[in-house]
Amino acid sequence: MFQTHLLLPGWLRRRTTLPTCLNSGWRQRSPTVGVVMLIIYLLAVTGSLVNILFIVSDKQLHKPMYLLICNLAVVDILYTSSSTPTMIGVLLAGVNTISYVECLIQMCVFQLGSTMEMFSLTIMAFDRLIAIIYPLRYHSYLTNTRIMVLTYILWIVASGFVAPLLAIVVPLPHCTLRLRYTFCDAAAVLRTLCVDPEKYFNQGASRLFFLLFFTFVFICLSYCGILFFVKLSSNNDRMKMGSTLVSHLICVICLYCPIFLHAILTRFGVVLTLEERQGLSIGTILGPSLVNPFVYFLRTKEIKSKIFKILRKANTAR
Repeated sequence: MFQTHLLLPGWLRRRTTLPTCLNSGWRQRSPTVGVVMLIIYLLAVTGSLVNILFIVSDKQLHKPMYLLICNLAVVDILYTSSSTPTMIGVLLAGVNTISYVECLIQMCVFQLGSTMEMFSLTIMAFDRLIAIIYPLRYHSYLTNTRIMVLTYILWIVASGFVAPLLAIVVPLPHCTLRLRYTFCDAAAVLRTLCVDPEKYFNQGASRLFFLLFFTFVFICLSYCGILFFVKLSSNNDRMKMGSTLVSHLICVICLYCPIFLHAILTRFGVVLTLEERQGLSIGTILGPSLVNPFVYFLRTKEIKSKIFKILRKANTAR
């Protein structure tokens, strides 16, 4: 497949003379992979933008569930745009330079996006739980204002998880001349420091474990509560409830499966090559960002009917 290295010529060891640029060099460029990634990236961003535009422009969709879908679309764009353009540029155009500041920004934005992906699906699970268990009081419990405030809080908390990265990387000198991987991933950047990165890897692993444990367990508990309530409902209600959960479940599987797969393989001592790790990383980034907008586009009745209405008008105009 391919390998990537970010070359760092002129990296000085002293804290006061940090470099201002990073160079990335590929042992093997793969234009085919770059083209596929470009197509997926454009589809993902377009799908998310369409969902955002429809929800923002239609006042009938200004409801808690659609605000959360809109937030997820924003997160998807942020998450995939933080790294995918850099990878595409290296693969297709051979653009293998990136400024030091841009690298730090990319690292932080990528971590923020990945954290918000988990938070967004978690709050959406909570939304579905309240909607199914308390259907008559749902709009009094979860108002638009409360959803917006809760979303802002999650963005602030996610930023708090990212802040330690800058506190670690910026003050320390860098020694390594090469930064592996296709973009400025936190683990790759930490390996360039003139210190043993193991301590920082352990800290990052602890934060990741906390995020995975909290969000995934919360989602599972929400599903358990919903399933328990579904058992007490009629068959017709079960069909409606199941339909509302399928979209969210697909998004959860696309996000968590690659993460857990990597964790399980590592836990059992399976050593992944650089190419395999990069492939898994690319799947983790592009998979959810591509699936999420189209899942909610195809399975949300209001959004789908609005699309069909626009298409019918376009055909009539012809």
